[in-house]
Amino acid sequence: MPKVTIRYWAAAREAAGVDEEPVEAQTLAEALEVIAARRGDGTRLRAVLGASSFLVDGASAGHRIAADLVLQDGAVVEVLPQFAGG
Repeated sequence: MPKVTIRYWAAAREAAGVDEEPVEAQTLAEALEVIAARRGDGTRLRAVLGASSFLVDGASAGHRIAADLVLQDGAVVEVLPQFAGG
């Protein structure tokens, strides 16, 4: 199973309570489910994730269907919440 790093920005960092964390997941959807589950009900983080876009190794994943995005070992996923005015 690929080991990836999830890196949080702005409101995502606040909701996650950490700057970044490791996760083992094959798809972006799986990674997002794992990180939300780590926080109990994960309601706040799930809300932020639902309104976020993502970069995977610097390439925009935008709002792609997370289940379709396969992660490679060592990938860095950046969680970019919506920013004011955009």
